[in-house]
Amino acid sequence: MRHTRSPRGAGAGRSRAAGCTLLVLALGAGVTGCSSEGNPLSAEPYDAADRISFTGAVGDGRKADPDKPLEVVAEDADGRITDVTARDAAGRYVAGELAADGSRWHSTSPLAADAQYTVRVSTEDEDGAPGRKVLTFTTGRPSSTKHLAVTFGPEAGTYGVGQPVTAELNAPVRDPAQRAVVERALKVESTPAVTGAWHWVDDKKLHYRPKDYWPAHATVNVRSTLEGLKIGDRLRGGAAEPLTLRIGDRVIAVTDAATHQLTVYKNGEAVKQIPVTTGKPGFETRNGVKVVLAKERFVRMRSTTVGIAEGSAESYDLDVHFATRVTWSGEYVHAAPWSVGSQGYANVSHGCVGMNTANAEWFFDTVREGDLVEVVNSAGDTMEPFGNGYGDWNLDWTRWQAGSALTTGTAPGRQETARLRPTTV
Repeated sequence: MRHTRSPRGAGAGRSRAAGCTLLVLALGAGVTGCSSEGNPLSAEPYDAADRISFTGAVGDGRKADPDKPLEVVAEDADGRITDVTARDAAGRYVAGELAADGSRWHSTSPLAADAQYTVRVSTEDEDGAPGRKVLTFTTGRPSSTKHLAVTFGPEAGTYGVGQPVTAELNAPVRDPAQRAVVERALKVESTPAVTGAWHWVDDKKLHYRPKDYWPAHATVNVRSTLEGLKIGDRLRGGAAEPLTLRIGDRVIAVTDAATHQLTVYKNGEAVKQIPVTTGKPGFETRNGVKVVLAKERFVRMRSTTVGIAEGSAESYDLDVHFATRVTWSGEYVHAAPWSVGSQGYANVSHGCVGMNTANAEWFFDTVREGDLVEVVNSAGDTMEPFGNGYGDWNLDWTRWQAGSALTTGTAPGRQETARLRPTTV
């Protein structure tokens, strides 16, 4: 069916119609700002079914192959496609590319399996009259049965402003394009909103953090839209349980190894200063920002667990109370009644931050998992970004983004972290 309008110059008609078409697409079919007597956009869009062809199965119980791309083609040599949107029932849009001449559109992102899609196609005939067609189809089951499962962490609960979100995969993903598919489907939304990014720690693990610390009292919702999506040959996304985290007060403890003082800041205000001792020469405490991993009221600390031979001059076997863990290798903030005489004056520990028992109990009761412990002015190395706890904040934002599959650049290695200056509390 061909729709004609009053004769006019072909060039002028195309230019005027194209300008109005853009307005209609932006504001909806009810827009009348460009309408006038004889204008092709003053009419309702016609049914463009005979002007386009579609590669997907659209009826009779047939199902489209999710491993094949969608394609919409303009069959009328005098007409063109002006816009295509495709999304599934879960609200996931399909990315696509429209040819410059409007002759065809094809999808550039994978389809989900066992999903129902709605495709809305807008066209324009040789006179600039708009056409519309809405198509629906369902994808079938993929030929593969292997699914990529995602497990988010930490467990639901309330955490400090430094807590990263983690995503563990049940299979490695190495290809950059496949990583981009996975990462794009892992959604992190917070109230209030923040700028953040995923960083690939290795082939099976990602961490997400904001550019700056989480806002105090924020709510963080984590979910995956990966289910059913094609990632690679014989690999599709699997289901993932969503996660909600609550963020508590902004609590940051800054330890100055040179002045032997630990200052606790809560929501920007210094609330307590504590005399401490840190690592002595040869056992210097790591510089940098660490995230509280756990709190243990009692820990037996033995030197053999950190490579110090039993019976040597540096060996120890101690019962330690009110221990706040900041690295998996055994660095804590804890009660050290045996070194009270040195606290505030000298560094005599094997790497931990020690204080008297009353202060250690106060610190233990004040901080929670996800709070921040920063060490400055130590002769020790900088905390590793990964592998020994959460050293994520020891990468600046540029280097953090370099670990995303959605940005260009190369992720920094573990030995490439820069020395830190004290952060803003």
